[in-house]
Amino acid sequence: MKSTFRVLFFLKRDKQKKDGRTPLMCRITVDGKESRFNMKMDILPEHWDVKASKAMGRAKEVDEINSLIDNVKASLYQIYRDLQERGKQVTSEIIKNSFLGLDDSFETLLNLFDKHNEDARNLIGNGLVADTVEKYELTRRRLHEFMTFKYKISDINIKEVNNMFILDFETYMRTIGKCSANTAAKYMRLFKKIILLAKNNGLLNADPFASYKIQFKKTDRGYLTQYELEAIMDKEFEIERLEHVRDIFIFACFTGLAYIDVQKLRKEHMFILTKRVPLFLIQKYTTLI
Repeated sequence: MKSTFRVLFFLKRDKQKKDGRTPLMCRITVDGKESRFNMKMDILPEHWDVKASKAMGRAKEVDEINSLIDNVKASLYQIYRDLQERGKQVTSEIIKNSFLGLDDSFETLLNLFDKHNEDARNLIGNGLVADTVEKYELTRRRLHEFMTFKYKISDINIKEVNNMFILDFETYMRTIGKCSANTAAKYMRLFKKIILLAKNNGLLNADPFASYKIQFKKTDRGYLTQYELEAIMDKEFEIERLEHVRDIFIFACFTGLAYIDVQKLRKEHMFILTKRVPLFLIQKYTTLI
């Protein structure tokens, strides 16, 4: 049986803040019964068009708010249609809970991340290394920090993740997170893998990363000349700790190992060294580890 369904956005004017901004709300109406929720965004009343239920003006936030409104409205209508097609009970509260990820039939982003990371931890030593799992867990923490900062929420329905959410997360990592372009790109790559996992398991109908391209910038790290390298090798330090640091640095230069790999290196690993590493350096370094 077809029901009447309506979505309206409005300002909660009785909760106006000191800076004049007012919370933006969403109201869902099904057969005359209402449910509402906070959009987790504030707007100045003079930037709100009551008749159109849209933000107006040239303020930077206007496009962002209108994009959010369009995405939320589209998601709510999709949930309504899905419930109708499956012959499920349709009420404003059910639609709201489905959208907010408060029922079992809809997955949340961080919950899916947790499931993935738990499976990944069980595969350590059997196809995965601990460092890879740590990177996924760090990405999960950064997403939680981002949602708390940007949207004032602790988690989000996986179906709500859209292109704007992705762009906002990248901006957050590059600004508040103080990440370089390449570091932010690494976070985005791991985030994308979780989204593809959701899509492949039928939790998403479309890939929100489809129109987003992860870009890595080429960097020139420079290099030491033979003269500079020999100067460091011949340098004598009065402090033993600095001698130790110098030897490890030279060892890394000859082997091409990253700092983290050198840090984890043990004597039983020494067979992997190339012939280019001077024998005296191998002998000296093995005494350090």
